[in-house]
Amino acid sequence: AEQALAEIESSFGQPASQLFASFEHESLAAASIAQVHAARLHSGEDVVVKILRPKVRELVRRDLDVMYALARLAERWWPESRRLRPVDNVTEHDKTIINELDLLREAANAAQLRRNWLGSPLIYVPQVYFEYCRKSVMVMERIHGIPIDDMEALNAAGVNIPRLAANGVEIFFTQVFRDNFFHADMHPGNLFADANGELVMVDCGIMGRLGLKERRFLAEILYGFISRNYRRVAEVHFEAGYVPAHHSVENFTQA
Repeated sequence: AEQALAEIESSFGQPASQLFASFEHESLAAASIAQVHAARLHSGEDVVVKILRPKVRELVRRDLDVMYALARLAERWWPESRRLRPVDNVTEHDKTIINELDLLREAANAAQLRRNWLGSPLIYVPQVYFEYCRKSVMVMERIHGIPIDDMEALNAAGVNIPRLAANGVEIFFTQVFRDNFFHADMHPGNLFADANGELVMVDCGIMGRLGLKERRFLAEILYGFISRNYRRVAEVHFEAGYVPAHHSVENFTQA
């Protein structure tokens, strides 16, 4: 708690006791790079305050340097690894996690996702309070819901679970194909169901976009599975370059 309070004071130039009407010293939740505290604004809104861990950027940079070293060793000395492109994989991870360490970027992501779904009965994205956001601190509306993997609580609350699951699929594919801006970290810790069975989505640190060609390939693959045209599914994988051309389309179709 002392470190969290120190980070707030460092980011805003004033202590949490002045910035907020109330601030809970005990964290609500904690993850690998940040933790979350409940608070209340002077205007009366209940919020959560997400705070990066001390020196997390330095720790992540050190780990990435180790990963790059191992990836380069693998590509140099282990020919079998080269088709997996270890250095490219670490580079992609580097870009993703460094973006995730900028809470201003996450705030912008959350605001964009919220705009895309305003008025929808399927999903709710909490409001971000930008005047209280910095690179290491983010403040957003506090939500109350049931984690989507807590089946006992969902059943007790009378949530229509098959409908919730169907809505989750529709939400994801709408993000991909309509908006081309999708939540790329949809694990149960980031997804909740409210009392009405509406999906509530938090933690927009990792978002994704796909090019038109990739979306076309993905749509064709999905349609091929739905229509059980597995030959076409296989062909699309080859056309997209996901499977090397020297392999057999027939064998891949059968697989």
